[in-house]
Amino acid sequence: MLIPHDTRIALDTVVDLMNTAPQGERADELAGVPELHAFLEAHKVSGVGELGPEDLRAVREVREKFAAVFSAPDARIAAPLINQLVAGAGTTPQLTDHDGYDWHVHYFAPGASVANHLAADCGMALAFIVVADEQERLRRCEAPDCGRAFVDLSRNRSRRYCDSRTCGNRLHVAAYRARRKEAAS
Repeated sequence: MLIPHDTRIALDTVVDLMNTAPQGERADELAGVPELHAFLEAHKVSGVGELGPEDLRAVREVREKFAAVFSAPDARIAAPLINQLVAGAGTTPQLTDHDGYDWHVHYFAPGASVANHLAADCGMALAFIVVADEQERLRRCEAPDCGRAFVDLSRNRSRRYCDSRTCGNRLHVAAYRARRKEAAS
């Protein structure tokens, strides 16, 4: 699957934003405005002005909407969720080249809030995945104690874990040990 650079960046941002949500014993990584600012800076989100508690609340709401798209069983369910995200953000597509990036499209309106910025750009990236009939690539880690989001970009859509070095290895080692223990009995 060929994914343009700007779409890939937006998909990575969606995944990383979703993975800030509290889950199990893991606390919300967007606990306050400083954490939101750090997230936006780490993801090189452009045009971020002064942030306040209302921005944090709005970004958390967008995060929940992204999670709903990942949970949608098919395109018929995902499409209205994405449409709502993108329309609510007041998309205004514009071609731009900034900060060392080649030409790409921003979908958020000039002066948009950070939540609308994320909803528009990331929502469109999700829309492109659905249009390409690749929604099954939007996944959650299958490790029983994880559940982190990821986009499966493997050629054969076979990725099961958010990170093969952590969740994947841990489960494979546990299965290996269980087989050895059973064989020794």
